[in-house]
Amino acid sequence: MAYRPTDFRKGLKVIYKGQPFEIIEVQMSLRGRGRSKYKTRLKNMRTGAVLENTFSEQEQLDEGEFSAVNMQYLYSDGEGFHFMDTDIYEQYAFSPEVIGDTKYFLREDEIYPILLLGKEPLNVDLPASVVLEVAETEPGVRGDTVSNATKAALTDTGLTVKVPLFVEIGDHIKVDTRTMDYLGRA
Repeated sequence: MAYRPTDFRKGLKVIYKGQPFEIIEVQMSLRGRGRSKYKTRLKNMRTGAVLENTFSEQEQLDEGEFSAVNMQYLYSDGEGFHFMDTDIYEQYAFSPEVIGDTKYFLREDEIYPILLLGKEPLNVDLPASVVLEVAETEPGVRGDTVSNATKAALTDTGLTVKVPLFVEIGDHIKVDTRTMDYLGRA
């Protein structure tokens, strides 16, 4: 089966020119004589590159063999990040380039949904926010009460986040996985 541009929506995963893409944005424009054009922004799921393209309503894109599988994060070494499908005990490795900033939110032995194209792992689907522990930060100075004053805090996973002055070492904080911003105490 193939997708027509009338089926396009944000988050849809398709195969375009032999590569897996996720549709980030789609806009329809109606031309004269009833011909519609669909302007899209596509993100390559292997490289992260963003491509803009316009499709006519007659074009079709392959749907691909995408599937989501829950996998356990095992460990990382110099060559990649290793996950295991706990149902069939098959291991998959992600390159550091594919994982990118996701590495700051991975915890060993945790289960994460992994998007596969056939047998190839494409990405890790993180929740909108995670709880991390503060490993290092400067002590808050008493009387330093300028509104919205922040300081840098290093989490146990290696992520540096701007936090309010009252956050101390050992505190658990909630962090947005998309923007890497502090959301509050946990």
